[in-house]
Amino acid sequence: MTSVEHPHGHSLLPPARLSAMLAGVLIAIAAANVWPLLLSSLGALLAAIIEIAFLALFIWWAQGGGPPRALRTARINAFRRTALSSQEMLWGVLAALSFAVTVHASIVLLFRFIPYPTTAFRQGYDLSFIPTQQMRWLAVVISAASAAICEETGFRGFLQQPLESRYSVPVAVLTSSLLFTALHLTKSWALLGMVPIVFGAGVLLGLIAWSAQSLIPGIVGHLVMDVGLFAYWWTGIAGDFSQRPIGETGVDQPFVITICIFVISLLIVLSAILKLSRMKAVSEQSH
Repeated sequence: MTSVEHPHGHSLLPPARLSAMLAGVLIAIAAANVWPLLLSSLGALLAAIIEIAFLALFIWWAQGGGPPRALRTARINAFRRTALSSQEMLWGVLAALSFAVTVHASIVLLFRFIPYPTTAFRQGYDLSFIPTQQMRWLAVVISAASAAICEETGFRGFLQQPLESRYSVPVAVLTSSLLFTALHLTKSWALLGMVPIVFGAGVLLGLIAWSAQSLIPGIVGHLVMDVGLFAYWWTGIAGDFSQRPIGETGVDQPFVITICIFVISLLIVLSAILKLSRMKAVSEQSH
C-alpha cells in the first residue's frame, strides 16, 4: 500500500483514502447547502420546486451522468446500485425504518437523563418566516430529503465505497462515521451527549449501505430520521418534548417503554443488516 511519508518519517493518510475523504465531504456539504440558500431567498414553494429539480440532477450526475467523463465509472461505483430485488428492498426498508426509530429512541433516552436544551436545539432552525404550517411542513420534508440524498451520496457513497474496495469494511465505515460526526459537531445541538448518537447513526448507515450495496435503504432511513429531527426536535412544528429527566420523576413507565423500543429497534436493524449481507454473499457466489 502506497502512503505519503511525513518529512520526519511518520506515515500520513494514503492518497486513495485522502481523496475519497475529500470527495465525499465536499460532495455532501456542497450539495446539501444548496437548499438553505434557496429557502432563505426564494420562499418555501419556489425553493422546493427548484430543489427537487436540483436533487434529481444531482442523483443523475452521481450515478455517472455528465462530466467529468473520465470519472464516470468511479461515480457509478460510488453511488452503488439502485436496482434491488423485492426481498432486498423489503429488508432494506425494514433496516431503514428501524434505524430511524432507534435514533429517535436514543435521543428521548438522552433527554430522560439530562434536561432537553430547547434553545440550543432550535438555534438556526427557525421557520417562523414561512407564513403557513403547510409550507413549513414542505420545508421540513425537503430539508430532510436534501440532507438524506446529499449526505448518503457523499459519506456512504463517494467516501465509504472506495475505501471498502481498497481497504476494508471496518476502515471504510469507521472513517465515514467519524467524518459524518465531525461535520455535525458544528451544530448548536451537538452537545456532548449527542456525539455517540450521531456517530452510532453514521455506523448504522454505513453498515446498511455496505450490506445492501445500495444507497437507497440508507437514504430512506436518513429521510425518515431527519423528518422527525426537523419537525420535532429542531423546529417544534410537530410538538414539544415535555418529559422531565428521571432524576426528577424516577424510573417511570415511559422511560421503560422507550428502553424497550430502543433495544427492539436496534436488534431489528442489526438483524436486517445481517440478512442483507448474507443475501449479498449468496448473490456474489451465484455470479
